[in-house]
Amino acid sequence: MTQGPLTTEAGAPVADNQNSETAGVGGPVLVQDQLLLEKLAHFNRERIPERVVHARGAGAYGTFKVTADVTQYTRAAFLSEVGKETEVFLRFSTVAGNLGAADAVRDPRGFAVKFYTEEGNYDLVGNNTPVFFIRDAIKFPDFIHTQKRDPYTGSQEADNVFDFWGLSPESTHQVTWLFGDRGIPASYRHMDGFGSHTYQWTNEAGEVFWVKYHFKTDQGIKNLTAEEAEVLAGKDPDSHQRDLREAIERGEYPSWTVYVQVMPAAEAATYRFNPFDLTKVWPHADYPPIEFGRLELNRNPENIFAEVEQSIFSPAHFVPGIGPSPDKMLQGRLFAYGDAHRYRVGINADHLPVNRPHATEARTHSRDGYLYDGRHKGAKNYEPNSFGGPFQTDRPLWQGVPVTGVTGESVTPVHAEDNDFVQAGNLYRLMTEDEKERLVKNLANAISGVTRDDIAERAINNFRQADEDFGKRLEAAVQALRG
Repeated sequence: MTQGPLTTEAGAPVADNQNSETAGVGGPVLVQDQLLLEKLAHFNRERIPERVVHARGAGAYGTFKVTADVTQYTRAAFLSEVGKETEVFLRFSTVAGNLGAADAVRDPRGFAVKFYTEEGNYDLVGNNTPVFFIRDAIKFPDFIHTQKRDPYTGSQEADNVFDFWGLSPESTHQVTWLFGDRGIPASYRHMDGFGSHTYQWTNEAGEVFWVKYHFKTDQGIKNLTAEEAEVLAGKDPDSHQRDLREAIERGEYPSWTVYVQVMPAAEAATYRFNPFDLTKVWPHADYPPIEFGRLELNRNPENIFAEVEQSIFSPAHFVPGIGPSPDKMLQGRLFAYGDAHRYRVGINADHLPVNRPHATEARTHSRDGYLYDGRHKGAKNYEPNSFGGPFQTDRPLWQGVPVTGVTGESVTPVHAEDNDFVQAGNLYRLMTEDEKERLVKNLANAISGVTRDDIAERAINNFRQADEDFGKRLEAAVQALRG
């Protein structure tokens, strides 16, 4: 901001910013004091609705650099050559907590990356876990309602949480992740990120590949125990946000090595389980991760509200060579994220500096609406036109997917090894004895807060089906706590 006299929003100089106008000394305040009214009216409107999920977050700018050739898989321009760099903005967040919640809590972490590419912005909206609680977006509002405050008590209720999870066995894998050691990262810098969903890559020849993204932290994995987190959340609710900001201020720029798993499209139909199921991972033995980039964060936002709170991410923001998959959760998010931002920030949210393309220009026929800045001036607002307006390319960003059958409320296609419990059991059996003990303790502490025996037993039974030892230990631990 330039130096000079303080002004009103209209630019008029302010004579006195310490005293409001009154009818005489000690008299009532006058309605003609427009500076007072302007300041109070603006103050009343300084908060926009917080995100329904991922409200609590922090972000930073940085650079993505290509380290290996992946042009055999995708024609995306920002991945076109080794050494190429693209500006990014990355927003970290918790999921269930509100804007004023603490950072050090047991909750998945959002890991949303905006790539400012020369072909437009590409948003990769993921988490710090490779899987999720549900596989169909139609269940998402119900799931989040169980994680938020109960409409009667006004508090998060264990009955709601474990009732839903118990009745949704597909959640068993993610819940095992959440209550394990990685359920509470020590900081945003010390955790991995994942695209989580399956996406499509398409090369210049039109060949289709299904892919999954992995961001492996170069700082090493560090986590908090439940006891450490409880103390930290009370002492320093802003711990993760502060850690990220101060690390960048010190010049200790956090970075992640970026990998991709690649499945030729032809293999999807006969793969042993549904490769588009968000509750499952692709075993690395089947599709080894291929390193192709490095992401570094090196610049803090100058204004948290303008650049973090008003930042928007949508998985529908693709670029040529990258597209969606039949993942039903992803399909729902293609609509839901953009719709949330249109409601929360406004129809012209994409015009804000943090959201607009940085390496190219947005050319649309959309006009007007709240906070429209008149950027199009007198240009025609329809297509096609004869006045030099923007035109279509006739080349889709991604390849179409063949479909068959009749319309209707369809269940997810069944593959040979589709099962809600196998991968949760595999994850449990990979853990050391100490890790298993902490997992069981964390889950038991949570389930012990359930007031109904049938809800608690049903939740425990899901873990019993994942692994008999897992269920046996958990049942004993819950019984001990519930008396």
